[in-house]
Amino acid sequence: MWDARRVSNEADFTEPRRITFRGHGGIALAGESWGPADGPLAIFLHGGGQTRHSWKESGAALAKVGMHAILLDARGHGESDWAPDGDYSRTAMTADLLDILAELDRPAIVVGASMGGLTALLATARPGRERIAGLVLVDVVPRPEHKGVERVMNFLGGHPEGFASLEEAADAVAEYLPHRRRPRNPEGLRRNLRLREDGRWYWHWDPAMMSSRPEDIELQTSDLEDAARALEIPVLLVRGRLSDVVSEQGVADFRALVPQMEYVEISDAAHTAASDVNDEFSDAVVDFVRAHLN
Repeated sequence: MWDARRVSNEADFTEPRRITFRGHGGIALAGESWGPADGPLAIFLHGGGQTRHSWKESGAALAKVGMHAILLDARGHGESDWAPDGDYSRTAMTADLLDILAELDRPAIVVGASMGGLTALLATARPGRERIAGLVLVDVVPRPEHKGVERVMNFLGGHPEGFASLEEAADAVAEYLPHRRRPRNPEGLRRNLRLREDGRWYWHWDPAMMSSRPEDIELQTSDLEDAARALEIPVLLVRGRLSDVVSEQGVADFRALVPQMEYVEISDAAHTAASDVNDEFSDAVVDFVRAHLN
């Protein structure tokens, strides 16, 4: 049985190790590894438009207690390859996760926010699902609030012309996330933007992602509900109380499908619950992994 006390006090897991996986069709997927390789494993899948860096504080928190966290950039995001065929379907992303799980070949808790949560949930209904020992779904359920989803999608599809400066991009983020305090220094956005030859800043994700997902919302609700109904593994749902994507009714509907579900609500967080109040979120994940993956 794993025991955090066995982790050497001299071990330095404060810095991640850069890794690359091969996903479906051989696509290169960037990631980073935190903590001891033999610790209980948690794989983190970010939401649409985010990168693995949104989980940085959580990766460090798990490493600190001797757990192994792998943070991934989804296809078309961050430092991962853009799909040459423009395939950003749930099917492709689910296949990426299952290929990574097969390569690691050990039980893992999969933590997914929004897009990443849908990917993780659908993976539990596919061959290879036996490697998923538990799920942490971050502000995502099979039946989200359409207005909230529309707001997210409008942000992801907005500003195709890019931004003249980091300050201009920071203004767009502040408008999208009004509950957050606007950073005084926008330099942190460099990880989420790419400076092109025209001198303008563009979001890091492949814009083709926004035109290749016709299945979103209604068409996959039944698949998601079927996958949820069949779950026999431990499940934790984390919701931001300020979320406009997951409502209290959405939580109740999900609980009806997954009666063993554990639930944490973060009072000062919205849809981006994992990064809004990260300490509270990280503590919840550490407790869940400790309880279910010893």
